[in-house]
Amino acid sequence: MKRTHLPLNGLRVLDAAARHLSFTRAADELAVTPAAVGQQIRALEDLLGVVLFRRTPKGLELTDEASSGLDAVREGFLRFEEGVQAIQAGQSSHVYTIACPRDFFAAWLSPRLAAFRAGNEHMRFALVGGDGDADFTEANLDLAVRWAEGPGELEGLPLGTTDLVTVAAPGAGEDAPWIGWPGDSCPDGQGVEAGFSVGDAGTAISAAVAGLGKARVPALLAQASLANGSVIAVGTGCAGRRSYWLVAPLPQWRQKKVKLLVAALTE
Repeated sequence: MKRTHLPLNGLRVLDAAARHLSFTRAADELAVTPAAVGQQIRALEDLLGVVLFRRTPKGLELTDEASSGLDAVREGFLRFEEGVQAIQAGQSSHVYTIACPRDFFAAWLSPRLAAFRAGNEHMRFALVGGDGDADFTEANLDLAVRWAEGPGELEGLPLGTTDLVTVAAPGAGEDAPWIGWPGDSCPDGQGVEAGFSVGDAGTAISAAVAGLGKARVPALLAQASLANGSVIAVGTGCAGRRSYWLVAPLPQWRQKKVKLLVAALTE
């Protein structure tokens, strides 16, 4: 069934004017001018084809037509408020659904989520693996981490810089063979096949730790391995084009719970 177009602004003004029986006091409540209230009432009367108020020596008076529908209008606005509150309740959900590359989760995100949850013990997390390009609507995501040149059409903030670092096991030296991965599949140059190829940067770091060669990987991903000494930096670093981005569509980005987590991850 086709829904009737509802003049919600006019009905809201009608409710206020009926409660106060004064266009001036209704205007004060709605933060508009008395003239604007009068215009809304006249427009509503024209639309409905009825007179809603009469002026009497005692002041403003509701007509029978206005009185007959006022209770239903007020009940409708109460239902609208309930609906808005129900929608907003989703923002206070204690479950985060996050899409994130598995290697980035293991190396960087997981300890930070643990720290965040330590101060918010009621929070729960659901991780969607892959490359972070999962569809937000289909997967019902709150946030995603993507290794990209920017947020694209989404809202987002970078996690770290675009810096790349070459890592190898201690003592491996600069002449160690290259380990390739999809983000740096030809570290020796175009057309030169890497001596060892893996599926992602995290596995490339693990291969370097095992002594299989050296790998050029995002500096952010290598932080923990460099800090614990399982790999060392070989040569000088360089700037890449991509970095890890925390992204979400604008409606999710505005949610209170998402803002809380974004702030914790980007401190």
